[in-house]
Amino acid sequence: MKSFDLTGKIAIITGCDTGLGQGMAVALAKAGCNIVGVNLIEPADTRNMIESLGRKFVNVEADLMHQENISLVINKALSVFKKIDILVNNAGIIRRQDAVEFTEQNWDDVININLKTVFFFSQAVVKQFIKQGTGGKIINIASMLSFQGGIRVPSYTASKSAVMGITRAMANEWAKFNININAIAPGYMATNNTAALRADTERSTEILDRIPAGRWGTPSDLGGPCIFLASPASDYINGYTIAVDGGWLAR
Repeated sequence: MKSFDLTGKIAIITGCDTGLGQGMAVALAKAGCNIVGVNLIEPADTRNMIESLGRKFVNVEADLMHQENISLVINKALSVFKKIDILVNNAGIIRRQDAVEFTEQNWDDVININLKTVFFFSQAVVKQFIKQGTGGKIINIASMLSFQGGIRVPSYTASKSAVMGITRAMANEWAKFNININAIAPGYMATNNTAALRADTERSTEILDRIPAGRWGTPSDLGGPCIFLASPASDYINGYTIAVDGGWLAR
């Protein structure tokens, strides 16, 4: 089981105050990581859960709509821990509007944080990985809409389809540095992003009827895949997107 041991590793996780990001941050801490969180607010619950495990948690309040804040996060992580081993690009937003009325602002905001920030955060961390000379792991968060079109979420679909694509592209260039870049595509998860869907009884029933597992996913469901992709157990996996969807795509 040593291949899954992350003791002493330093992981940056964007958007870990609640939901999937929190679930992955806690899972990595359980596996041995100290965590650098990037959030718009102080994630008190996440901090408490991680510190109760005996791990260190450092939060950086930063708006990732502005890519110049990426360097602030990198510098903070290095000032405290002296190195970076893992990056989880989890932060993301969604805008719902009929495509025929979809605004340029809704397009730009989603593409900015879901795609542009993912690439440039990865680029900045990879430069540090190369400088350290010890390789590293990047985990991007894709979506079921990396595979499907969706309804009323054109910019989200575009961004998550592109996340799967740039995961492959980055892996092609950076694998030679002993850097693994992979993605997790969560299925329909019970998080803030799906609150509107779950509140719509008809739509929620349609979704659940198609999921072989018969339930919405939870943040803890991403824990195992995240640990796997962050650990030496996945050293020969690169550019791949793992669906954690209760069987949705198999239907």
